[in-house]
Amino acid sequence: MKTRHYFDWAATAVPDTYPGGEIPFGNPSSAHREGRLAREALEGARLRCAGALGVPASQLYFTSGGSESNAIVLGSMLLRRGKPGLALSVLEHPSMREGGLTLSRLGVQVAWIGSERDGRVSPEGLARALGGLENPRLVSVMLVNNETGAVMDLPSLARAARETGPVHVHSDLVQALGKIPFELASLGADSASFSAHKIGGPRGVGLLWLKKPFEALISGSQERGLRPGTENVGGALAFASALEAHGGKAAADRYAPALGRFTTLIRGLRSMDRAFLIPGDRGEADGRFSPYILQCGFRGIPGEVMARVLDDRGFAVSTGSACSSSSQKRPVLDAMGLGEKESLEGIRISQGWATSGLDIEALLGAIEAILKRF
Repeated sequence: MKTRHYFDWAATAVPDTYPGGEIPFGNPSSAHREGRLAREALEGARLRCAGALGVPASQLYFTSGGSESNAIVLGSMLLRRGKPGLALSVLEHPSMREGGLTLSRLGVQVAWIGSERDGRVSPEGLARALGGLENPRLVSVMLVNNETGAVMDLPSLARAARETGPVHVHSDLVQALGKIPFELASLGADSASFSAHKIGGPRGVGLLWLKKPFEALISGSQERGLRPGTENVGGALAFASALEAHGGKAAADRYAPALGRFTTLIRGLRSMDRAFLIPGDRGEADGRFSPYILQCGFRGIPGEVMARVLDDRGFAVSTGSACSSSSQKRPVLDAMGLGEKESLEGIRISQGWATSGLDIEALLGAIEAILKRF
């Protein structure tokens, strides 16, 4: 088989294999011995995740993934009193953006926080959105954008949000976990979402961090009443192992090498006449962006065409979020002020801990060959 070069880590990471012995098969809610063993394993995984994230275990809830974690927070709006208002960034993941549209149809007042030209949210933009709400109760801004890699100044945004009153601040940290160093307790958020398969764990398991518990719209007897559904014990154990392997110090140690690889990539792209970066002023070592996600385009070649041609040559890239891959619309790029043509020419290149400098050089060579041919 020809060699493959994987550059779609933002969609899902290359999975790790975690030795861990036999997984207790019992239902964690059962009172018998098998159930108790499963419960002990689940709570052990929770403690390990809490240790890796630096928060109390009582604040962590296992879910089926980042999208469900986001949905739980959004759904709580329907139970809040006094016609609560929601301020939502236009740059959010589809699970938040589409959830906000649903809430709007159900009568929740929703204000959209606009994007700056660099794909980031400003405190001033947040203040404008909150000013249009009668009773702002929830603000949601992701820390790292899943299409451009833009990093939001979440502490500043959280402070701006609370100038309006007791607002709950939520953040989707799916693309930040294991990629950029952060301290959860210092971000200024009240809740956050995580997904295991973005850091080498399995699909179908995530985490919701809640600083303080709240009433969920669809509650159940699992996860201290926050959600229904039998807990995924094996997934929780694997998530804990992935967090220990790729979070915290590991993420901090890998940051500089990742930045170096993307510096090479950006320099190479800037040397090509038809290539352009999104946003155009992104620098080689630009602290506004994660060194794991890059959005770029090639004039005269639609992004879908470039992605297919690269795939044929052994390179996996994407045109945006995998959760909205069936749609040609690029709402994040549109919000940044790009024209329709530029938006449709965009592709996303995302790397991970297994990416090498040779992978970057091979990708640049393939792109150069494609540009000469087309």
